[in-house]
Amino acid sequence: MSKRPPLAFESHDHRTCQKAALDCAEGLRLTNWRRKVLEILLEQHRSLGAYEILERLGDDDSKPKPPTAYRALDYLVEHGLAHRIEKMNAYVACAQPGACDRAGFFFCKRCHTVAEVQCDGAESDLMRVAATSGFTAEQTVIEVEGICADCQDAG
Repeated sequence: MSKRPPLAFESHDHRTCQKAALDCAEGLRLTNWRRKVLEILLEQHRSLGAYEILERLGDDDSKPKPPTAYRALDYLVEHGLAHRIEKMNAYVACAQPGACDRAGFFFCKRCHTVAEVQCDGAESDLMRVAATSGFTAEQTVIEVEGICADCQDAG
């Protein structure tokens, strides 16, 4: 059994997260905008909306238009380097690029930290319930909203 990577809420060397994603991105056709968007997502384990990312992409003269940011995000999601957090209409860098099949997310509604977890068992259970009830499931998204330990301790 392989060791589980640390959750975003746990103390860890974040540089290893960044390096893993950038290593996984090698060989992909990353345009300058795609790489910049990935680097922004990799700054922290936090969800960011497309317009927040767009704001960080440059000043008014050099900032791309929204479709450029959305295309970059779509590319990163398609290639397993980022995830879309449905409930928040936001994006987060993949915590296990190249090794994540069925991810679920815990997100803190105070600090917006997002922790990615593997959800194979939970998803299988949901699919089994769907099948036995005659429901044809096409997609599952497991997102758990709450308050992380740091935010609870901060009051």
